[in-house]
Amino acid sequence: MTTYAIGDLQGCHAEFVALLERLDFDPRRDRLWLAGDLVNRGPESLACLREVMALGEAATTVLGNHDLHLLAVARGGECVKPSDTLAEVLEAPDRERLLDWLQSRPLLMRAAGTPGNGETVMTHAGLPPQWSVALAADLAGELEARLAGEHAGAFLERMYGNEPSRWRDDLEGIDRLRVIVNTFTRMRFIDAEGRLDFTTKEGLDSAPPGFAPWFQYPRADDPWLLFGHWAALQGRLPGCRVRAEALDTGCVWGGRLTALNLASGERVSVPSRRGHS
Repeated sequence: MTTYAIGDLQGCHAEFVALLERLDFDPRRDRLWLAGDLVNRGPESLACLREVMALGEAATTVLGNHDLHLLAVARGGECVKPSDTLAEVLEAPDRERLLDWLQSRPLLMRAAGTPGNGETVMTHAGLPPQWSVALAADLAGELEARLAGEHAGAFLERMYGNEPSRWRDDLEGIDRLRVIVNTFTRMRFIDAEGRLDFTTKEGLDSAPPGFAPWFQYPRADDPWLLFGHWAALQGRLPGCRVRAEALDTGCVWGGRLTALNLASGERVSVPSRRGHS
């Protein structure tokens, strides 16, 4: 069995199928870890959702910010943005089944490593150094429980916001959940105390004063961190001080869709079928 980690699909279904063909992927034998953002911006969000869901236990995905945006639009009263390409999902006859499945996806996936090699952890945006893997797993569980509960719609209505911008153990209620979701799905630059910056989405040279990419801060533990979300990195992590892999290589922006073989470390990519933008 081979396990592959794949970056953000964002509606790039044709490229996803082409990549699985390149990998000779067999769901009876192999497994996929997907870094979230299955939907939006690309042309075939509905096909991506159906494809991944149909793979059953052979594919697991974490939730990304675009996945949560779809849920907020469909079930939390959030407005559709001009750049969204979610209409086909929202109008699909099987939309409720797809949304139920998406809403039950985790925020964090982890697998035990070999002796001396730590464990493998995937989240959409990464893992701040202030959070141990154990704490991150507990916090992910809190948010997953809220999304699975009877008050999920109320949370989705209030999910958006940039405050508070830093985790504290004493946070409660919506403030606590908002920091959790923002860290798992929106994080790029942070300061030494773990404060999140929400204004900058470009490459490393655009860091605000006093901020740096989360992966340029050392950790007390040593997990292998897999993440997507940051297409501007183009899969590269200069100055990285943790073991990490950037998986989003910007397929929806005209780049490539990339899979990482977790056993060998080999990367396999297929080009985007969209022009560069």
